[in-house]
Amino acid sequence: MNQVICNVRTGQLAVVTVPPPTVQRGCVLVANAASVISPGTEKATLALARRTLLGKARERRDLLQRTIQKLQQEGLVATWSQIQETLDRPLALGYSSAGTVLACGDDVREFKPGDRVAVHGPHAGVVCVPRHLCARVPDNVPLEDASLAVIGAIGLHGLRLAGAGLGETVFVIGLGLVGQMAVALARAQGCRVIASDPDAWRCGRAKDQGAHVVGPDIGPEDVCRETRGLGADAVLITAAAASREPLDRAVASVRKKGRIVLTGVADVAFDRRALYFKEAEFVVSCSYGPGRYDPVYEQQGCDYPPAYVRWTEQRNVEAVLELMGRGALSVAPLLTHRFPVSEAQAAYDLVEEGRQPYLAVLLTYEQADHDLNASPRCVESGAKYGRRPDQGKLGIGVLGAGQHARRTVLPILRRLSGFRRVIVGSAGGVSAVNAADKFGFELATTDEAAVCSHPEVHAVFILTRHGDHARQVIRALRAGKDVFVEKPMCLTIEELQEIERCLNDCGGERTGGQPLLWVGFNRRFAPLVRIMKEFFGRPAGPMTISIRFNAGAVPPDHWIHDEMVGGDRIRGEACHGVDLAAFLCGAPPVRVYAESAGGRSAGASRDDESFILLRHADGSVSTIAYWAGGDRALPKERIEVAGGGAMAILDDYRTLTLAREGRVRTHRSRWDKGHRGILEAFDRALHGDQAARGMMTWNEMRSVTLASILAVRSLREGLPFDIP
Repeated sequence: MNQVICNVRTGQLAVVTVPPPTVQRGCVLVANAASVISPGTEKATLALARRTLLGKARERRDLLQRTIQKLQQEGLVATWSQIQETLDRPLALGYSSAGTVLACGDDVREFKPGDRVAVHGPHAGVVCVPRHLCARVPDNVPLEDASLAVIGAIGLHGLRLAGAGLGETVFVIGLGLVGQMAVALARAQGCRVIASDPDAWRCGRAKDQGAHVVGPDIGPEDVCRETRGLGADAVLITAAAASREPLDRAVASVRKKGRIVLTGVADVAFDRRALYFKEAEFVVSCSYGPGRYDPVYEQQGCDYPPAYVRWTEQRNVEAVLELMGRGALSVAPLLTHRFPVSEAQAAYDLVEEGRQPYLAVLLTYEQADHDLNASPRCVESGAKYGRRPDQGKLGIGVLGAGQHARRTVLPILRRLSGFRRVIVGSAGGVSAVNAADKFGFELATTDEAAVCSHPEVHAVFILTRHGDHARQVIRALRAGKDVFVEKPMCLTIEELQEIERCLNDCGGERTGGQPLLWVGFNRRFAPLVRIMKEFFGRPAGPMTISIRFNAGAVPPDHWIHDEMVGGDRIRGEACHGVDLAAFLCGAPPVRVYAESAGGRSAGASRDDESFILLRHADGSVSTIAYWAGGDRALPKERIEVAGGGAMAILDDYRTLTLAREGRVRTHRSRWDKGHRGILEAFDRALHGDQAARGMMTWNEMRSVTLASILAVRSLREGLPFDIP
């Protein structure tokens, strides 16, 4: 199918062929009939992408600060590599479309195949969107009209925040697409509308939409005159401006104790004196309503009760569609241009160059754009390497092309000569195709089964989010593949037991014995950790180990905190410390106890500020301190080990200090957490190196995973647990 993307490095637009998405749980698969270009948002996106690296940094100061922190922590080479990777990732454009439902996730009941829906979806033949980003289209509303519903909801949400009621005067500043729809919506709810835009043609269209007074030069004096000296009850700023002029005009035009809503873009530096005397309310509108950017609402599908949140983003879109169906809102006059999606470049040229007046520019889709039978689930890569000359090497497939995969794992796999890179899969077709092209895979897909069952794939690398790991490990093992899965292997004891049963069953069915299964516990493969291990050798007695993670805070709505998707940071990252402690003392953990800041009353929100105490089979004890409340300017990880009259301190995998019998020596290294080491060892193990195969055993992975799961349980219940 076709999809419109933007190159983040250059701002170049492209229509690419990508595999269609598969329907996900809680989502709806929709064949787009039309999607509308959002002139303000998408022009700004393209303009930012076309800036130099310095220009991008000036525009996004938040990202610049994060880059400086990474530079301090990881060094110039690693930081520069991550910047380049980010710039190489394409960006899918578009967010307002309409089409027909093709399939629904198994837990979606409110939609069915064949339903006509308006969705928050990109410019693509087929889109997979969460259920709350869909709204059913009335039978008498054309899908082209419905494709404007999401954009219309932006204007409607602004009006709701403005509290504009029957008989009140609303002043709309900026008459682009959102402004035009705001005019029509305000008129539909009985408001007197004054509107202004520098473009006389747009002013004429606003007059057609029902504006009572409209013109390019309308200012505070005009508003005052039209309201008999009172001023506008509400001002809606739908313009996009770098200056504060729209805001100054709004403050001067609004009545005392009136309301100003910024739906567009403007400098928010106020004239305090003017605002002081009016005591006007000011609010910045967030997209198209409550629920936007809330993963619990959008991704998990948890609705807000209508009795408490009457107008969510979904219900706002439904309201716009209902107005269209009743004839109270006509958007057909706003549809000025139509282009087939294959001619998207011409559509964007029109929007960017402005050689002729426009409002809603539609991209339309033919049957071939969203025919799942005509659109292959696997798309051939345009890469110049990793193809047929690699015949005879072990074929590998990859599930997941997210940030960690692209920045860390895939670059290493590209450099390993023992593999033939056959196929990479991702839920998003754009990311799958881009990863295949960049890292030299022959095929890209959105179908998990296509990776696990591909006849030329010998081993599957699972680099997806944590909640998918167990299911994908089992699927790959049952397909007869060797598996490398990023930590954690799974999130629950039940999943661990199912993996163990599957591994044993596959061992009896597969020629050559049990499949190879490794978990991405890379810390034990770090060069300085190996030196530390050799330094202690076989300890004469129990060891004491302290491992500290200065992890930094992660926003509460981050996916890592979602029990179904990420689990938590203990199972997702602190498990590295559990494995490292077991590796260093050479004994598995047999007992675990954990405490978090605030105790059990703090709940799961403080799991990432905790101490984990482990007792090992040889009598060694280890503590893992996982701190989210520190400062990322300081090193992230520190390991201290003592035993047999010796001591070692490893600072952030850069500096290792060893001491024995009064003699101290220091080893230094570039920042290396062992990612390359573990993948090279897995490569050797796959090629029959028995020493490499023994570098990670099932019993080790099982005990570490179980200890991590029970550590979370210990935090919740306040009890220690034995590890069988």
